[in-house]
Amino acid sequence: MDWMERERKFILQTYTRQKVVIERGEGCYVYDVDGKKYLDLVAGIATVSIGHCNPKLIERLKNQLEKLIHASNLYYTTPQIELAEKLHEITGMDKFFFCNSGTEAVEAALKFARRATGRKKFVSFTDDFHGRTMGALSVTHKEKFRKPFEPLISPVEFVEFNNIEDLEKRVDGETAAVIIELIHGEAGVYPAEREFVKALDELREKHGFLLIVDEVQTGFGRTGKWFAKEIYGLEPDMMSMAKAMGSGVPIGCCALKEDVAEKIQAGDHGSTFGGNPLACTAALATIDVIEKEKLVENSVRVGDYFAKRLREYFENVVGVGLMIGFDVSDAVGFVRKCLENGLLVNNTSENRIRLVPPLIITEKEVDEAIEIMTN
Repeated sequence: MDWMERERKFILQTYTRQKVVIERGEGCYVYDVDGKKYLDLVAGIATVSIGHCNPKLIERLKNQLEKLIHASNLYYTTPQIELAEKLHEITGMDKFFFCNSGTEAVEAALKFARRATGRKKFVSFTDDFHGRTMGALSVTHKEKFRKPFEPLISPVEFVEFNNIEDLEKRVDGETAAVIIELIHGEAGVYPAEREFVKALDELREKHGFLLIVDEVQTGFGRTGKWFAKEIYGLEPDMMSMAKAMGSGVPIGCCALKEDVAEKIQAGDHGSTFGGNPLACTAALATIDVIEKEKLVENSVRVGDYFAKRLREYFENVVGVGLMIGFDVSDAVGFVRKCLENGLLVNNTSENRIRLVPPLIITEKEVDEAIEIMTN
């Protein structure tokens, strides 16, 4: 029995997997169980930010493994405190709640919004994706994700993305929070318009709701800034973070401004594994590599080059740093063809491809990818 047959026999079939069994990774490349090499432009869906098996990350993790893996949030641990201090420096936020994933970070933000405001209503946007647990799913727009699991948390209203008039109709004095992806990733890389974000910020001031920016996919250098909020000059009340934060080691975080944090009480939320020493060490190492190797700047430079090369061959290329989407006639077939020729890419619809490679990618690897895509 081969690996895929074994997977089907014993693992719940909630994923549609590509026909490759990945065994190891190094830098921007992964290798399957037969030794075949693939250039990875998926990076664990924007997660393996500093490359597969980065030596500096591994060294830090080995050292931490020998000291302490887990102690519970009944006690203080030094990596968690050090990470919170570092996140304060790079995010401008004040307090941090650690968890294990992006959807958990969103769940925390929704709970904190209700606690801090005393209101119940949430507003989200068409094509926003915030996760698959019940709270995060409630503010995720696509019906195919939501419909089988209703009734979900309510009330929730969805605004047409980039439609100021629709936004003005749906937010009011009963709104606890508006949650937004400033750049839609799961939909295929579509940014919010600046005037729309400005209007959202003004409506926050008018109605007193909280603004939650979901930076799970856009955070930690992906967009050519540390966080997408910097592109818009926006200061949210809360942020959700995960994915690239630990470069593959599971960790999530909900960040809060002080005036929200002061309304949260002991026991309002918790996590057994959230902020464990190993995960926090991974995040500290990841941030350190991003800073020292200037990977935010690399995201701008190589992202611009990648988008330019793609425009030579494809339509509707949208690039924000190393978060890039473009159209093809048959996205499923395109993904399959690339896989056969040693390239991992991801489709978000029948005709849309999304690229979110490791932030260490170079122009040489971009050229390699283009050659595979176009031959």
